[in-house]
Amino acid sequence: MPSSVSHKRIRRSPAARRAEIVVAASMVALREGLECITLRRIAEELGVRPGLISHYFPAVEDLVAEAYGDAAGGELDSLLPADRADATPTRHLARFFSLATGTAYDDISRLWLNARHLSRYRPLLRDRVAAQESAWRGRLKELIRDGVALGEFRSRDAAVAAMQILVVIDGLGAHANTADADRPPEIAQMAVLTAERELGLPPGALSTGATTTDATDATDATDATDATDATSN
Repeated sequence: MPSSVSHKRIRRSPAARRAEIVVAASMVALREGLECITLRRIAEELGVRPGLISHYFPAVEDLVAEAYGDAAGGELDSLLPADRADATPTRHLARFFSLATGTAYDDISRLWLNARHLSRYRPLLRDRVAAQESAWRGRLKELIRDGVALGEFRSRDAAVAAMQILVVIDGLGAHANTADADRPPEIAQMAVLTAERELGLPPGALSTGATTTDATDATDATDATDATDATSN
């Protein structure tokens, strides 16, 4: 006896469906490369017909640019969040380096390499790469300026300091496709050392260990203040 229960497909709004397609494409880009983004490949990823993908992205170049922008923009918000009220500029920068220079971000490093290479031949992608580079420089420059204003950093030109740091990170990321087991610590830490030098920070101020120490010192200082206040009261 046939079931009387009706199985209705949930219809997504056009905006939600488009966003779903972009996210699927960005995951393919991270795992396999931007060249692997095709209408058929993304349709397979989502279990839909290729015609649905082409309805939202008639030209695959539009989808490639959107996928790169989604992945790179998500990386920026993860590594250098715009809202930094929860910690000092030094702590935020230390966290940034501890994440950005780790192997967990090799896939995004490969994606940047991939996008910059392909952007020579794909104008839409080239514009998106330029926009992401500008966003990265702007976000890091703001962080440096905040640190200077608070007396944590010293820098005559925050924009130049930001570019110097990002150039070193890009240079290190260029080796994401090759083994780095024989990379000396002095090379692996070049971005951190550059930042410490350009921002007038003592050696180790932006290392993971220093971040932990800062947190411990801050806790000790808070405890000491609380104890003093309690005695005064």
